[in-house]
Amino acid sequence: MRVVEIMDGAGPAESLVLAERADPVAGPGQIRIRVRAAGINRPDILQRLGRYPAPPGASDILGLEVAGEIDQIGPDVTAWSVGDRVCALLGGGGYAGFAVVDARHALSVPADMDFVQAAALPETVCTVFANVFESGALKAGETLLVHGATSGIGVTAIQMARAAGARVIATSRGSAKAEAARGLGADLSLDASVDDMAAAIRTFGGADVVLDMVGADYAALNQAALNPFGRWVVIATQSGAAAEVNLAGLMMKRITLTGSTLRARPADEKARLIAAVQATAWPWVISGAVRPPVEATFPLEQASTAHLRLEAGGHVGKIVLTT
Repeated sequence: MRVVEIMDGAGPAESLVLAERADPVAGPGQIRIRVRAAGINRPDILQRLGRYPAPPGASDILGLEVAGEIDQIGPDVTAWSVGDRVCALLGGGGYAGFAVVDARHALSVPADMDFVQAAALPETVCTVFANVFESGALKAGETLLVHGATSGIGVTAIQMARAAGARVIATSRGSAKAEAARGLGADLSLDASVDDMAAAIRTFGGADVVLDMVGADYAALNQAALNPFGRWVVIATQSGAAAEVNLAGLMMKRITLTGSTLRARPADEKARLIAAVQATAWPWVISGAVRPPVEATFPLEQASTAHLRLEAGGHVGKIVLTT
């Protein structure tokens, strides 16, 4: 099968090259997917740079989410059949012609959805659900503040929060991105390059949950923005991991500060999460309420160009590879 490899194990986008490997075989409890599309995520870039190695037992090939048809069923799998259209959450291996995955980590692709759109869902929907709805406990009538609102995670968070009956404050850089976030359903969309975000958020009524992908630079803003009993959930630290936090302020507001990663979770925990997504969030996908935009698609052999596009930061939504 065709795969994308990283020359010398790590490097710039130009180090991504097309190669050939043997087709993987579905083992016990696994399915093999004929990959039609694979979502690109920022952790892929970190892995390519040598800063986010694959967890033990995972494929060294990039790619954390795919969509396609099941073409092989491993022993002990009863929930799926050959030919089923699925998307799946992977620990790695998505930038390839075939991917094997724990059968419990797959979701059915809605009948009216193509594989490109489906490949943009598993990593982002699971990340948002685990952090905004489980750790952050966002409820109908509350307000979510999401930074990096036009990223793949950001656009998904806007749509999922609105589907759950919550209000959304979005922050992004540039008027075009702010307008895009507003068009996706943000009740208040702020341009971080010009707006007084603290004042605007305070006037809006503050936030009950913050989904933070920025890190250090927004620590003071997040703490000021949160209402009493607010939940501050960190999932990335693009501006730095070391932040100054006023612990007395956290205590006075009874704020919960938490964070998580998804890729390295045990298989059973991922299966639990997928089941929760299936029960609660997947109906929003099926109804069309959650359909994050796809900014661009690239064929597998142009993976380096796709990475450059993501690194440039001008996109709204997801970037997807097709095979």
